[in-house]
Amino acid sequence: MPGYDPLKEIKDLRAGDPRPIVLMEVCGTHTMAIARAGIKRLLPPGIRLISGPGCPVCVTPTEVIDYACRLAQDEKNIIVSFGDMVRVPGSSGRLENYRYRLAYSPRDALAVARDNPGQNVIFVGVGFETTAPAVAATVIEARALKLGNFFVLPALKTVPPALGHLVRRVRIRIDGFILPGHVSAIIGERPYQFVARQYGIPGCITGFEPVEILRGIQNLIEQIRGGKPRIANEYRWVVRPGGNPAARRLMNRVFRSVPSRWRGIGPIPASGLAFRDAYLTFDARRRFQLKIPRSADPSGCLCAQVLLGLKEPAECELFGRRCTPDEPIGACMVSSEGSCAAEYKYGLHRA
Repeated sequence: MPGYDPLKEIKDLRAGDPRPIVLMEVCGTHTMAIARAGIKRLLPPGIRLISGPGCPVCVTPTEVIDYACRLAQDEKNIIVSFGDMVRVPGSSGRLENYRYRLAYSPRDALAVARDNPGQNVIFVGVGFETTAPAVAATVIEARALKLGNFFVLPALKTVPPALGHLVRRVRIRIDGFILPGHVSAIIGERPYQFVARQYGIPGCITGFEPVEILRGIQNLIEQIRGGKPRIANEYRWVVRPGGNPAARRLMNRVFRSVPSRWRGIGPIPASGLAFRDAYLTFDARRRFQLKIPRSADPSGCLCAQVLLGLKEPAECELFGRRCTPDEPIGACMVSSEGSCAAEYKYGLHRA
């Protein structure tokens, strides 16, 4: 609307209100957008923005990297992965140290499988609800094409259970959630409702432009002041209340909810996606059955605490010294959506 200034609205709302407010964004794209626009420095005193586990690469546990690396050592296998994943350190190296192909879409892996019928093609299936429908559609297509050499290493996760874990299990103050636009475009508003109803914490779905993020922050402050928490949608031109039913049908046709381990967090009930029985032949874990031990984060790395909002990236003694985007030690510095990468790139630690 003409003349609308969300930053002024936020400052007016905070005038004479000394209560501290902690807002957590749970989307890596929001993390990067907030850092790029310098939003943390623009906000009035008392409003603190922290990053949660919204980066899919960052929350993928080390053993998934180790599994992919073991598969890549076999010349009969071709590993296909999104770009960020190949640089995440595993226990004994990175996927980029082995043979792999980069993908921009799961269907890129399908093309590799069709072009290489004598080899096993394994797609590293990392992502949230945004990615899961595309992986599901690719698997359905692979079955229709009767491709017996296409597999997926399942590492897909879902956001709402992670929010429940944060408010139930993690000792951190969260006054409101800035909810992810991309994930919400798939699942809609309803899966977040329990956060407001059961725990009294408001949430707001927002877009990624600075004005959209600031409007979301304004909405949350208004809810906190009014004492009536709900799940608001400030991204209505993209996110419908019911999300994308067709995408959800695809996802639910191929996958079912299972417990899943998150890097630095541990197991979260019903937060992962596993193949349903009808599609188990595409499960790389079932096909290859490698025994990969669980691994801890590198010594001194605070990625686990950063993912939970317990630490700021600059509080890690490795940050900007031994751990940089060129030589990352922790996953949060690798991914383009990681909190450490965002802070390093836009210099918030030097401000």
